[in-house]
Amino acid sequence: MTETQRRRDVGPPSSDSDEKSTLVAFLDYVREAVAGKAQGLGDGPGRTPGVPSGTSVLGLVKHLTAAEHYWFAWAFEGADVAHGDFSMVLSERDSEDGLLAAYRSAIERSNEIIERCDDLNRPCARAAGKAGAVRSMRWVLVHMIEETARHAGHADILREQADGSVGR
Repeated sequence: MTETQRRRDVGPPSSDSDEKSTLVAFLDYVREAVAGKAQGLGDGPGRTPGVPSGTSVLGLVKHLTAAEHYWFAWAFEGADVAHGDFSMVLSERDSEDGLLAAYRSAIERSNEIIERCDDLNRPCARAAGKAGAVRSMRWVLVHMIEETARHAGHADILREQADGSVGR
């Protein structure tokens, strides 16, 4: 296994201060895990499904970008923005660079929204999700940690299948 294929694993954040800082630190940690799995893979392998369902590393990035917009900008903030569908299907114009830039931009906006929230009990501006419920910022943060971490695990496996890379 080459040095490129074996990446240094990074442990979880050491942040253990207030609740909001800890939640954001863990969310950023799993977000970076997903971006790290996609970065440098290339458009060909990044688009290639590794499982019969059609899931690919770049498809996961596209899906998580839509989730960031949906939960933080559209549902919590109530912004008048179109949110993408949660599909992992890639278009011809989707590229590793473009998808990662969009994901990082969505994360930046989400973090700005989180920063402005001074109470984790504050409810979303809109009912959202399959339950059509109004959730709190706390719920959205925990949900996005769960959602992103689950897909980071998928990306781990898909990346290893694509080029043998293991680790962070």
